[in-house]
Amino acid sequence: MARRPMTLTQKILFDHAVRPPAEGLRTGDMVRVKVDWTIASELAWNGMAQTYEALGSPPLHDKERFYLAVDHTVDPVTLASDPKARALTELSRRFAKDSGIKHFYDANETILHTKFYRDLVLPGQVVLGADSHTSSHGGMGAFAIGLGGADITVAMVLGESWIEVPEAIAVEFTGDLQFGVTGKEIILKTLGELGRNTVAMERSVEYVGEAVRHFTPDMRFTIANMTAEFGGLNGIFEADGQIAEWLQRFPRTDAAPRYFRADADAEYVGRYPIDLSTMAPQIAKPFSPDNVHGVDTLAGMALQGAFIGACTTTEEELVLGALVLEQMLAAGHTPVETRNRLVVPGDTNIVRRLQASGLTAIYERAGFRVGPPGCSMCLGIASEKAAPDENWITSQNRNYRNRMGAGSLAWLASASTVAASALDLKVADPRPWLARVDQDRYHAILERRPERPLPEITLSEPDPQTGDAGSAASAATTAGAGATLQGQVALFGDHIDTDAMIPGEFCHLTDLGELGDHCFHYVAPGFKARVAAGQSVVVAGEAWGSGSSREHAVWALKGAGVQAVIAKSYAFIHKRNLVNEAIPHLVLADPSFHAAVEDGAPITLDLASGAVTVGGRTWQAQAPRAIAAALQAAGGIVPAIRAHGPEVFERLTA
Repeated sequence: MARRPMTLTQKILFDHAVRPPAEGLRTGDMVRVKVDWTIASELAWNGMAQTYEALGSPPLHDKERFYLAVDHTVDPVTLASDPKARALTELSRRFAKDSGIKHFYDANETILHTKFYRDLVLPGQVVLGADSHTSSHGGMGAFAIGLGGADITVAMVLGESWIEVPEAIAVEFTGDLQFGVTGKEIILKTLGELGRNTVAMERSVEYVGEAVRHFTPDMRFTIANMTAEFGGLNGIFEADGQIAEWLQRFPRTDAAPRYFRADADAEYVGRYPIDLSTMAPQIAKPFSPDNVHGVDTLAGMALQGAFIGACTTTEEELVLGALVLEQMLAAGHTPVETRNRLVVPGDTNIVRRLQASGLTAIYERAGFRVGPPGCSMCLGIASEKAAPDENWITSQNRNYRNRMGAGSLAWLASASTVAASALDLKVADPRPWLARVDQDRYHAILERRPERPLPEITLSEPDPQTGDAGSAASAATTAGAGATLQGQVALFGDHIDTDAMIPGEFCHLTDLGELGDHCFHYVAPGFKARVAAGQSVVVAGEAWGSGSSREHAVWALKGAGVQAVIAKSYAFIHKRNLVNEAIPHLVLADPSFHAAVEDGAPITLDLASGAVTVGGRTWQAQAPRAIAAALQAAGGIVPAIRAHGPEVFERLTA
């Protein structure tokens, strides 16, 4: 039987599918997939441990394929002074010891995604992570997505999960690149042109085009990493000679890469060209990663701090930042006095290379403090935080409200732009200094030899065990749990992210009541009291639940007493978390509904039919998908597994 044309994402899912239809996958199919890796941080494990214990602490499917890193909440000061950080760290250490997992990395050894990308992931694999930036590993040609902790715990135990095959878009990069252009510049330009949570929302984003063959693996990592900010389910590049050369330098021993290609006539819902030939350095203003402007429009703006670090900042960017500073210091620039310069490399191996090449000393001469590996200021919950109303230029990936600390203002840029702006604490264009950098030295530090031909690769095709097409059934809608809910509306707008629902500083909590107390802590203080007074049905606009994968956001809603959520659209991970916790959610995009509904208005929901009634008028929402309805009826993912055991996904997707 001839197979239908498939995208790169569809081919990897088809290769990992359990008894998919022989003709291949199509958008909307609900499919069981075997999972190669599950990954998590100590902040995620805090919640995952609850699910794991609720499942009876069963054996792991493969203790050599669960990867756990302590990175989100820790630095030496925090570990010495903060009982919450120590408790999170000890919880992970205890599990790692008891379970005997092979890949455990303790505090300040690495950032979750940095070592995994550099040392472990392979092209063609399926990776599920309890962190939204798991999308990073699409840079290596893997299908990699972030999900909530419950989903990752289940996959860790069963070795499989379920996925609704996503729609796909192609972002096509063209134009010659100037030296010093990094993945951060490219993804910021993409966000600026196409917008956050728009064309990529809940879709697979496949990055293609003539320019891509010149993208280094570090560049691909950053672009795939910030596909989370783009709104995509995953971002992915076709693995090629660039990746094969990387794998020669950082060899894996437990599996072989598989080099898949999208079919020429694969179906994409949109193709979006991005011309990189005349691109200036980019900066994203607070409070959205797509609020992007050329550096020249902001030159001279005063800053109070500069941060180079976080998972999105690769070794390549760290080296370029140091070489920019070296040129500025050689030209006579001196750093203005401040403690507010910090660089945090992503892995101890990168630290050693920076030290050996003299780049750490350059950062220190430029007034930077050099911190140990960790998420650091990007999350603003360890000891390093920006003060209220401080403007920090930063190479991290998110600039939401309060992201670097309460009241902070984050301006996103590449490490080169941060470095050029750091000495005088004024926004500056890095290009004059990049032009002075010795490119041969740059490549030598990174142990690259661009004059050498890239390795040849052998293309792969999926080889699933096909069978009963019912195991990959089309995601038809079905009636939800038969219930009618009544309450009052708690009205929110567009792009309400999970940082707003529950700030990172409260993600050490697991008690629903305590999490509910802090639901919308900064953006809607007193939310739990509003719910108690009757406003128990959230109504929101586009992209409800974007941002972090934290299931604590759903727990906070649950702990606050929220009965149901209605929105125009949802971030994929958050929607899965709502399903796993059996909080009813409806998709209702009708403009007339959102124009008519008011905060505090009485509202009635018929969950079986999707009917929503406000002010005597009824609108029809989309009925829930089959598996979502089944999980809702079961009371969530944990009760479903208790009921069906290891066959849970076979039963729910049949």
